[in-house]
Amino acid sequence: MVRPRHFGMVSGLALAFASFPAAAQTDPAPAPTPVDAAQVASTPASAEPEATEIIVTAQKRSERLVQVPLAVTAISGSALAGQQINDTSSLTRAVPSLSFQAGNNPGNASFRIRGVGTQLFSLGVESAVSVVVDGVVAPRQAQGFSDLADLERVEVLRGPQGTLFGKNATAGVISIVTQRPGKEFGGSVEATVAEQGEYRVNGTVTTPISETLRARVSGFYNDVGGHIYNVAKNKDVNGYKSWGVRGKLAWDATPDLTFLLTGDYREMDADGNSRVPVRVTTAGIATLLGPDVIASPSNRNVSNDDLSYYRTKSTIVSLQGDWDLGAATITSISAFQRYIEADQFEPDQIASDPLRFVGTFPYAQWNQNSSRFAYNNYSEELRIGSNGNRDFTYVAGIFYAHLDLDRAGVRRRLNCSAGAAIGGACTGTVTATSSGYSGNFTSDNVAAFGQIDWRLVGGLHLIAGLREQHEKQTVTGSVFGPLVAGDTLFPGTPINSGTRSRSGSATTGKAGLRYEFNRNLQVYASYTRGYKAFALDIDITDYANQTGIAPEHVNAYELGAKWQAPGGVFDISTALFRSDFQNLQIQSLLTNVATGTFVTVLGNAGKSRSQGFEVEATARPSRNFSVAANFTLIDATVDVPGQSCPIQLQTGVTAYSSNFPVNQCYARTTTVGGVTTTSSPIIDVVGGQLPATPRYRVGVTPRYERAFGNLSGFVQVALNYQSDTIFALNQDPLLKQDGYAIVDASIGLRQIDSRWNVTLFVRNLFNHTYYSQLNHGTILANATNGTDLWANINKDANRYFGTTFGVKF
Repeated sequence: MVRPRHFGMVSGLALAFASFPAAAQTDPAPAPTPVDAAQVASTPASAEPEATEIIVTAQKRSERLVQVPLAVTAISGSALAGQQINDTSSLTRAVPSLSFQAGNNPGNASFRIRGVGTQLFSLGVESAVSVVVDGVVAPRQAQGFSDLADLERVEVLRGPQGTLFGKNATAGVISIVTQRPGKEFGGSVEATVAEQGEYRVNGTVTTPISETLRARVSGFYNDVGGHIYNVAKNKDVNGYKSWGVRGKLAWDATPDLTFLLTGDYREMDADGNSRVPVRVTTAGIATLLGPDVIASPSNRNVSNDDLSYYRTKSTIVSLQGDWDLGAATITSISAFQRYIEADQFEPDQIASDPLRFVGTFPYAQWNQNSSRFAYNNYSEELRIGSNGNRDFTYVAGIFYAHLDLDRAGVRRRLNCSAGAAIGGACTGTVTATSSGYSGNFTSDNVAAFGQIDWRLVGGLHLIAGLREQHEKQTVTGSVFGPLVAGDTLFPGTPINSGTRSRSGSATTGKAGLRYEFNRNLQVYASYTRGYKAFALDIDITDYANQTGIAPEHVNAYELGAKWQAPGGVFDISTALFRSDFQNLQIQSLLTNVATGTFVTVLGNAGKSRSQGFEVEATARPSRNFSVAANFTLIDATVDVPGQSCPIQLQTGVTAYSSNFPVNQCYARTTTVGGVTTTSSPIIDVVGGQLPATPRYRVGVTPRYERAFGNLSGFVQVALNYQSDTIFALNQDPLLKQDGYAIVDASIGLRQIDSRWNVTLFVRNLFNHTYYSQLNHGTILANATNGTDLWANINKDANRYFGTTFGVKF
């Protein structure tokens, strides 16, 4: 019989401690380990708390967290629910070193681990942070931003994980494990109501069908009202609705052979991601926005045509088979994924219908900017992993994935030649520029991998791993236009069509040593070679002649220590790390405000480095009181030449033909055949700060929980601070956010047997504004009017209250 196990507080930001079922493989000869706070609270005062373990599958084997020689944060699903973490982008509140940068839609957003993540958003490029759900890898980052429901746990693996998890894990892995069918009938329902029209409900039912067959069905529905007010349309925006259902069927074919069939379907319909003007110094922009939109850090009003949206449909079907051979287990995971996205973003961000005059700017309306994509992905992983805690443990396997992705988009903008004044009705000639694109991307990836842990002598273990992989990519596409008779072609990329293919191989691996002083204390040192594949562009590009971008490589070094004190009164995990990247894959926004050119170009940075120190610790001075804390110091830098100069600095630059300066704006002159040309203002960044990467992050979470009678109550506060961040690769000093602290608090009550629970919570108690992205406006932007700023603002950038009620049966 598998003994129930519990997650203790591993992450400094995880707020609640709650039990979860053990992973499939238990650790032999278990000894007492730290006591889980939630379990203690539910134990009568006269009873002794059970021994607990933290079991993870970070190395594709079930292991005790304290014995895993890499930096891992593991959080139970109930702990995440207790912190009102309802989607993957909110995991940053619970995981040190994980950050999130918003985009115009989730496809343009990105996770970063230790400062490193996806710097570009072409669908031909994979994310540097791999999202894995029940062993199935999301092939593109847009699919990784989703709602969370019916979780067993989330594991965040920091640093390159390419040996076991593949080529798109140069920064780390977010591994989501959902609940399996239970052997007894049961279920739960949970509902949340919060200010500004937020309603969430989720539930699950699990039941045995026979002695060998079990089922589980879970679902969720979210209706989150908008937190930004659009004065032009008299409505709240930036809300969304989503729903999903997951079914699981577990079959014990024999005592040693089990199968798990999973089907997951979900939809999201968001009404866009309107940017909020937070600083406007241009009189014309103030006029276009109108008197009811006063730009300031506290502004939550916009005035636009409300044409932005983001809609997705996701289907995942997987079959996992596990054959227990005694000394080892053979696992097969076969998966099919179908993902569909349609999005539209309104770049001008003003009410421009009917068309208004804006002066000599290249356009007066940019409302049409839509795209869509859909892909099918087939994958198969077959591996064998040793069971238990032995002198020699191993994982080895093969992996195959085929991706077939279709992508298309159109864009059109209008200009007006005359009017009485800026913001007034158009009385002149209306002209338009437009274009579109359509493409197909296919890739085949095959890999073989293996990793061992071999006890050499005493507590000294050798770690060694290797992955050999090969990939082929093919892109076929075309740029077409104009879209409407009489339009001119949109500036940037000319009409073209063609096909390009590219293939390549890579060898990556891991080597290290670890020393176990005892089962609750170890130190380790490791070297990892990581790799992210080359990429061909499928967005607007020169399809026939593109060469794509070079593969990204990383050499990573980590020193770490993990300790659980006797009796569970204290635990700590520390890591000192350094990752050196070559050819970091980036995206440049080539901006020429004089011509109205806004073009994204894929490229490779010269080099990048992420280094620093992390510590996570939890103290439990009594059965009722605990304090979790974390501290992260990151120095994440990048060298990237040829970035567009910040628009407010694009006047008065000096032209150079050689000896180009660094970290300052200049123009580059070249002479070919006696003809000299001068570039738009550019900047070669050396030692710049990686975007969305605070140098310091600190979290402190005290929690007091006490049982009285047949009830248990808790009070909890979470303080999280991060230092200043920059949002642009070109180091634009205006696109910088000062450090800030956010305080969340909650108070709750539950029946001692957890049959029901209720929690009252407040997010951002002291109402501190922060941004998840900061941009210049596009319309009227020029070198002398370049200080206008728009921000992406999350709902919890304002204080709000809510309550959650749950029942179990």
